[in-house]
Amino acid sequence: MRWTDDRSGNVEDRRGLGGGAVVGGGLGTLIIAAIVFFLGGDPSSILSSSGSTSAPTEQRQLNDKELKIREFVEMITAENEQTWTKIFAEDNMEYSPAKVVLFENTTQSGCGTAQSAMGPFYCPADQTVYMDMRFFKDLQEQFGAQVTEFTIAYVMAHEMGHHVQTLLGTTQKVDQMRRSGQYSEADMNRVSVATELQADFYAGVWAKQTDNREHILEPGDIDAAISAAEAVGDDNIQKRSQGYVNQESFTHGSSAQRKEWFMKGYNTGDIKQGNTFDQLLK
Repeated sequence: MRWTDDRSGNVEDRRGLGGGAVVGGGLGTLIIAAIVFFLGGDPSSILSSSGSTSAPTEQRQLNDKELKIREFVEMITAENEQTWTKIFAEDNMEYSPAKVVLFENTTQSGCGTAQSAMGPFYCPADQTVYMDMRFFKDLQEQFGAQVTEFTIAYVMAHEMGHHVQTLLGTTQKVDQMRRSGQYSEADMNRVSVATELQADFYAGVWAKQTDNREHILEPGDIDAAISAAEAVGDDNIQKRSQGYVNQESFTHGSSAQRKEWFMKGYNTGDIKQGNTFDQLLK
């Protein structure tokens, strides 16, 4: 992936500040909890049943590699801001940037305590993306994803896609459906799949439009994004964690669906082509 000279001031780096570290339960448990959260579920029951607790960590200086990661995240954040500002302006709307928080172990978010076991996530309450970068090591080592700089860019673009949904009111409509009590668990799982596939679609739109503007893509970048999307498909995660696939419990979509919608976003570059809800809720 080719770097640009753009940097965002909306990135807060909380690494090295000290805090609680999740311990106990074993790495496998934490990885499963991370994927459960990444797929839209609640990992708290997994962590509590494993005996995981928090222990304080000391403050420390960030090393050169960590500082480089911060610079990369500032660049990706800036490219999201510029691309989505342009897309919104074309539809006579104003884009409000999300914030990004880099953390390690634990930190506080508008959605409660964030733990490294949760993986990257977007919190609509404070319109912030929370990133513990060690997730990508787990993604590669435990789930076989091809991890490159553009893998990180794809995951961030997916989370920024959730921010776009919040700005457009989609997140609020889904929350109203969930709170209404009128829909079954299976219905809401389908809604969740539609929501997450749309975030993948928006990530593809971002990749296309940003490349058109800045020529950021290099050979292999799209393949890396697809590898990550497929690695966290519901069917792949269920096979690895429980040995079988239960489609009714899908919350993010299958590996094939995630690839399909990311590529549809990338191939069209058109935000208006991302109605995932119409297909899945018929």
